[in-house]
Amino acid sequence: MNIALFVIYAAATLLSIVFFALREFHMLQLNGYKTPEHSRWMRKNFKRYIFPIVLFALQFALIFTGVNVPMIAGLTALNLCIAVINKPGKKFKKPLVYTARVKRMLVTFFILTGIFYALAVLAGREVSFKDNCGFIGHDIIVWFHNYIPYIIIGSVLYLTPILVPLSNLINKPVEKAIQNWYISDAKRILKDSPNLHVIGITGSYGKTSMKFYLSELLNSQYSTLKTPESYNTPMGVVKTVRMQLRPTHEIFVCEMGARRVGEIKELCGIANPHDGIITSVGPQHLETFRSIENVVKTKFELADSVSPLGRLYLNGDNDLIREKSAEYKNAVLYGLGEDNDYRAADISVSDKGTEFTVITPDGSECRYSTMLLGEHNVQNLLGAIAYCHGYGIALEKLVLPVRRIAAVPHRLQLIDKGGNLTYIDDAYNSNPNGCRAALNVLGLFDACRILVTPGMVELGAKQEELNYEFGKEAAQSCDYILLVGKQQTEPIYRGITDAGFPKDKVLAVDTLNEALAEAQAYQTDKKKIVLLENDLPDNY
Repeated sequence: MNIALFVIYAAATLLSIVFFALREFHMLQLNGYKTPEHSRWMRKNFKRYIFPIVLFALQFALIFTGVNVPMIAGLTALNLCIAVINKPGKKFKKPLVYTARVKRMLVTFFILTGIFYALAVLAGREVSFKDNCGFIGHDIIVWFHNYIPYIIIGSVLYLTPILVPLSNLINKPVEKAIQNWYISDAKRILKDSPNLHVIGITGSYGKTSMKFYLSELLNSQYSTLKTPESYNTPMGVVKTVRMQLRPTHEIFVCEMGARRVGEIKELCGIANPHDGIITSVGPQHLETFRSIENVVKTKFELADSVSPLGRLYLNGDNDLIREKSAEYKNAVLYGLGEDNDYRAADISVSDKGTEFTVITPDGSECRYSTMLLGEHNVQNLLGAIAYCHGYGIALEKLVLPVRRIAAVPHRLQLIDKGGNLTYIDDAYNSNPNGCRAALNVLGLFDACRILVTPGMVELGAKQEELNYEFGKEAAQSCDYILLVGKQQTEPIYRGITDAGFPKDKVLAVDTLNEALAEAQAYQTDKKKIVLLENDLPDNY
């Protein structure tokens, strides 16, 4: 075996392996380090692996032409194609974060890669002394000596999509032990804070907004800590407790998210909430929940976990929640309907904000105004006001805090770009109810109304149907519609056109940047309002 040729080939292939692996680790991270979800993602995105498979087949075809300088140059060029395709520097919305977990998986991955490289070297060396041995298997031995090292090195590159999740599985016992230690430490910290009042918030949608609104209102009277951004997983809650909780905090508002049955129960086992709020139950994450019944069961794991003396605030306008609420004696219903304990009335909505009156169970009333857009925001604000009132804060003391509340980032956040262009940024985690509410807000403006959306995902078998309905509703509210992702948004396009929307005013493009460029290019005498409805992560 020509050592120089082999070293060149092995080094070039290693570069390709590194780039290919980093892209796969990025997708694994976006899939929550969950191997089953990542496997489903790989099956859905099988096309991205077709080119490497074709290159792998060409590699074997080249190898059998004979080991020589042109063949090695060809193999090296093929493998470097993988490096070029996956090279770092592509702009991701959420790039790979080199957490401690990722670093541990990288170590495991490169140990596996090192084993393949060691086998390749041994395969070349082991037979070197037999090349002239003269027995009947001489030709086989020569073939083995010349070809196998290249086949082994080439194989590890094309096995990278398997070795990456395998690294995750190998590390699973270690990761579980590390997570358990952090969880135990967070539980210890919470146990050492006996005066801390913990409020758990969950829901298919609206939980992050509720968390922000409730924290703002409570913080006007109490020292309040909330889980930041979308920290709603066990390790997100644990990190918040370990890094941010201080002895001066009186209230901890804990957002709880889930994709599977049992995950809210796990979070409650960490945070041990005194009270709970369930904002909604709907068709969200149906790919992993499998049924709406499982969604209901999971959200009400919070209701089953609150303190016996605690209070449970439920969105009474949600039919699934109302049906389940009868099982809980400590349930307090809030909503816009007449039969809720806390209700909102006389709602006035405009493009400047919203006004509404809160009516309590004892008949007390108070008028509020907010900069937030849309009737659906009244529902979450009402829930936050109801909780604060039940906690002992007078309605009148909440008037100014409510007025000061700003939009949660990426949730109907109004962004004025100057000139005649304004964005409504509703890019986070869209769902059928959220899409409907966003279209209603867009309809408030006397302007050229433009929708930019990639549609909704993680809706299981209902995804096509719900996106089709979204398209029909969008056709009633928009002047122009820009769809991001031609194949993915096909159901939305059918809904739009079936509703009679002019085909020359709807366009499907490949990327968000293309859509934004198109929106900015539209010529109109009116001010342009661009609704950014959902922004899918990079793994989509």
